[in-house]
Order: sequence, then C-alpha cells, then structure tokens
Amino acid sequence: MLIGEVARLSGVSARMLRHYDALGLVRPTGRTGGGYREYSEEDIRRIFHIESLRSLGLSLREAGRAFDDPGFTPSELVDDLVRRTRERIARETELLTRLRRIDAAEPAGWQDVLQIVALLQDLGSKSAGKRQRAALASAEEVPVPVEALVEAVLSESDPNVAGALRWALARSEGGGWALLARGLGSPAAEVRERAVQALVEIPHEEATALLREALAGPDIVVRGHAALALGMRGVADAVPTLIDMVVAEVNDVDAADALGALASCPAQAERIAAGIAERLARAAAEPSVRRRLTQALADVPGSTASGALAELARDEDRGVALTAAYILGIREGR
Repeated sequence: MLIGEVARLSGVSARMLRHYDALGLVRPTGRTGGGYREYSEEDIRRIFHIESLRSLGLSLREAGRAFDDPGFTPSELVDDLVRRTRERIARETELLTRLRRIDAAEPAGWQDVLQIVALLQDLGSKSAGKRQRAALASAEEVPVPVEALVEAVLSESDPNVAGALRWALARSEGGGWALLARGLGSPAAEVRERAVQALVEIPHEEATALLREALAGPDIVVRGHAALALGMRGVADAVPTLIDMVVAEVNDVDAADALGALASCPAQAERIAAGIAERLARAAAEPSVRRRLTQALADVPGSTASGALAELARDEDRGVALTAAYILGIREGR
C-alpha cells in the first residue's frame, strides 16, 4: 500500500508518515514493481500501535522504545505518564480558575485584566506585605473575585494579613458561601476557625445562616465565635452556648455582653435569666463560676434575674454576695 492510501485509511498525514520513516519508527518494507516503497500489513499495524501509544501521551521516542526494547517494562513509564497528566491537569485547572475569576470581575479593558492578574498573584505571594497590600487594594481599587478572597482567607496564617482579607471580604458584595461552608467543615481546625471568623465580619443573611450551622457543630472554638456573633445579631439560639462560655470562662466577658444585647427583648431576658439560674443551681460548689454568672445577670432585666440576684446576695461566698448586692442596688436606684 502506497503512502497516500495509508494516510487516507489511517488518518495519519503523509508528512507524519515520512517523519516516522526518518526516525526509523515505521519504514515501508516493500517495493512496488515500479520501485515505489510500499507499506506491508505489519507496517500499517505498527502505525496504529504507535498512534495508540501517542494517544496515551507517550512521545515518539517512548513509543519506539516500547516496541523495540526487549527489556522495556511499561509500569514505570505508565506511572510517569500518570504523574505528568496529573500535573498538567492541575496547571490547566489553575489556569481555568484564574480565567473564571477574571471573567467574574467583569474587567472593562485590558488594563483592568492586568491589575486583577497582579492582585491575584500578590494574594498568593510568599511575602506577607504583598498579600496584605493586595487585600487592601482589592477592597478599594480593583475588586478581586470573592472566591479568590475566600480561598486566601481560609489559607492565611499571618494575623495582620488575615484581618485585612476579612475586612476586604466583608466589604465585597457577598458570595463565596459554598467555599466558606466547606471551610466550616474542613478537617483542619485552623481552617474552620478562619472560616467562622470571616463569617463573623460579614453582615449578610447568608453569613448568619452559616453561623447558625456552625453553632450546632462539634468544634467548641467555632461554636464560641458563632455564638458571640449571633448573640449580637439577636439570634436567641446562641443563648445556651453563651451561658456555657461564661461558665467555662471562655471569652466570658464578651459572652456576657452578647447575653446583655439579647436581653433587650423581654421574652429573651426571662429565658436568659432562667438559664443562668439553672446553671447557678448546678454550680453551687464553685464560687468562681457563680461570680461570673452573677456578673452576667447585671445586664439582664426582669423579675427572674432580680430574684436570682436577691438569692445570690445571700451567697456564702462574700465576693458573690457583694457583687449581687451591688447590682441589685443599681437596679433599685440605691
């Protein structure tokens, strides 16, 4: 079979077949009566085999070695192909992500594109200063896509840069909720904490919904951050966790402030006072706990809170009794 017919049947161009010939990969072994070189069935079979190996990502040299080296074993080469393919996919995925983020920023011109690319590069810089400047610039100059900010927030370990990133994210138009939700469910404790700290500073309903989910999660630190934020947002579900924080002396002053904010609603004030009274009953042998709970009652109005304070004013611990009496005096105008 002549080269033109082989090219038509195999789909391999005549130019490539000549290249195979020059490399010694597939050389026509026959001759026609007129002296033209002719491909045998075995030659054509070898062409298809080489093309099959090329479809796996093998180079021409690797494909030739696979056929001609008796000691060749494919396992090592296939493992290398797997590694190279994964690396290529990772590069292409990174490029696709970058292009999508640029598109999401809706650049008006190439200057905007260049500025966005520069900011994205700086967000991934090893220099904390560059990352911080990029975070600040993203909020005031060229908006960086929210997804990029979220990823940066979840991976940032420098506290100053993290603060700038959270500030920029809070000033954005919202979004990235799926990434933040995944951050809350991360197996890494530091990522979960970064996610909830970012949500605390975002004044959106979607952020509040995710904080509610975090409040029911198993991570104590995350629950604490969520409870403080939800308490200040008037979400009553945070009350039990806030009381637990006062008892455990974990951000107890902030927790008491959040309880005080929630207690501005009369119905919630009674619920909070009842919850504190219940914990006081369980903490009878722990003066330090009773003292903190007494202080937490200071900003809780209502008869239930006043009754609990009156009982605490007779507490066997002098510090608890004096604190409760002082608070009652203020409430009664004395």
